[in-house]
Amino acid sequence: PEPGVPAENRSSVSQKKYHVLVGVTGSVAALKLPLLVAELLKISGLEVKVVTTERAKHFYNAQEISVTLYSDEDEWQLWKGRSDPVLHIELRRWADLMLVAPLDANTLAKLANGICDNLLTCVIRAWDLSKPLLFCPAMNTAMWEHPITAQQVEQLKGFGYTEIPCVVKKLVCGDEGRGAMAEVWTIVESVKRILEERDLPTQS
Repeated sequence: PEPGVPAENRSSVSQKKYHVLVGVTGSVAALKLPLLVAELLKISGLEVKVVTTERAKHFYNAQEISVTLYSDEDEWQLWKGRSDPVLHIELRRWADLMLVAPLDANTLAKLANGICDNLLTCVIRAWDLSKPLLFCPAMNTAMWEHPITAQQVEQLKGFGYTEIPCVVKKLVCGDEGRGAMAEVWTIVESVKRILEERDLPTQS
């Protein structure tokens, strides 16, 4: 027993850090990345890293991200020879939970078909299916309503991934309808719920 620490507090004092890997893709909703990371970091015992696609970089300011941010360039800079670490495998090992927010139509299609042509899709292709992976679709309503979208979402759920459904709102393009990424608080609460189900720390 730790001296001077009440018994009921010992577990929180010695709690392990848990690792959440956030994937961000080229939807306008990527502009919420700084807020999403900030809110996730309010969960006690959580460490966060981000993997971004090149297109996603268009929508947020990297200076506003307070955690390590990886992109395709990092994978190729890290690996020079046979004994060097492979970044998408290192990140897969590091993470206890993965959250893809937003998941755009293009990356959704890639994941449903097993395509892995960038750092993010390589991490997901190599993902340990015993660990939770949550995804937050985000796209224009017309794209969302295309029949292939429902098929691809079901394909991801069939892999064991968890959908955080998109919502109805006025989109940045001016259209109104379903396709907007779930609100940040909804996403953070979903992460907390998954962690609680697995007995991971979630005290804010």
